[in-house]
Amino acid sequence: MASAGGGYVEMLRTKHAARLLTGTLVGRLPNATAALAIVLFVRSEGGGYILAGALSAAYGVANAVGQPLLGRAVDILGQPRVILPSAILAALGMVLFTVVGLDPLPLSYLFVIVAGLFTPPLEGGLRALWPSVLKSEDDIHAAYSLDAIAQELIYVVGPLIVNRLIAYWSETAALLVLNLLGVLGALAVVSSPPSRKWRSEPREAHWLGALRSRGLLVLLSTFFFIGSALGSIAVAAVAYGDAHHDDNVASYLLAALGVGALIGGSVYGARQWAGTPEKRLRLLVAGLALFYVPLLIVPGVGAMVVLAGVAGIFLAPALACAFVVVDRHAPRGTVTEAFSWLVTSFGVGAAIGTAFVGPAVEYGGARAGFAVAVGSGAVALLVMLVARRALAAPLVVSPVVARSENDRSGAVEPGFTAGHQA
Repeated sequence: MASAGGGYVEMLRTKHAARLLTGTLVGRLPNATAALAIVLFVRSEGGGYILAGALSAAYGVANAVGQPLLGRAVDILGQPRVILPSAILAALGMVLFTVVGLDPLPLSYLFVIVAGLFTPPLEGGLRALWPSVLKSEDDIHAAYSLDAIAQELIYVVGPLIVNRLIAYWSETAALLVLNLLGVLGALAVVSSPPSRKWRSEPREAHWLGALRSRGLLVLLSTFFFIGSALGSIAVAAVAYGDAHHDDNVASYLLAALGVGALIGGSVYGARQWAGTPEKRLRLLVAGLALFYVPLLIVPGVGAMVVLAGVAGIFLAPALACAFVVVDRHAPRGTVTEAFSWLVTSFGVGAAIGTAFVGPAVEYGGARAGFAVAVGSGAVALLVMLVARRALAAPLVVSPVVARSENDRSGAVEPGFTAGHQA
């Protein structure tokens, strides 16, 4: 086993790696903070929570639609031609939203939808770049693990940034500054040599694009239900806090969930793993589903925080492994689109889980809310088990993946390359 963090340090020392990761994280700030920032802006303009939720939902739905479409455009046209213009359009939509405010309301919805629809596919773009930047499969796996950890970090840090910007300036300033940072982050990525040189592999013309891969469909279904579990936990945590008459308890539970994911991702990325990633992902999803079950105990606050941390341990490893599996199962020339579909599936699942758990919490309290999360985790595992044939190892060999898997397990496991440099 490698020393903890050693793989990450070595990976980040690779030329362009730190710039690409940092630029992507900064570029994703508008999306990571949009739900909170939109709600706070609407409230500052005198709007109610129903309107705030509706505008935030409109942004989320538009984002879910736009990610795979823009991902496909990146695969066809390259990153700079799509990512930077879309980042500018998304920022412009949010700027116009702050100018119009809530009157006239149709324009408010229009500009929020524009901002969500044109959110650049930076996550998918970064994951497509790693194989052309990092020449070692171990470094690529470390990059995927660090990427999964960074996702947790940005959703913890993002709300803090929003609150600080509002404290120093205003809700309007928060939206404007975050979207300016988003454009700057996207610019840092697309102006880098790897992004400018990257080209997707030649793609077979097919209207389904990445979705013609059976393995990818299994993966998207699995992470839809994992996203649903997380959305359920977020609402159930609020209900648990209400039951204990402390508004801060929900934030403690969600922070513990994130800390657990950080720990799990750090351990997972610090060592090499034998066997194929498809088999490993089944085990990780099983661990994820199993570790949700203790949440049903709903003990006192201290013990519940510990259980929330334990529940998060397998999240980042499962995401990191899923990134590898997506890379292996994406049809030629569709890798950015495939990664973007994963983002969409996860996000839509979280949104539906958030909506579905409401009635459960209303009638059964926090335990019923956590039961929805446990059920979602169980269905995610069931999908992996029932459709295991569809998620068998792909048929085309990637030289890097094949060499790495051969070194580790003595057998060549096939996979797809994410792209190549022109």
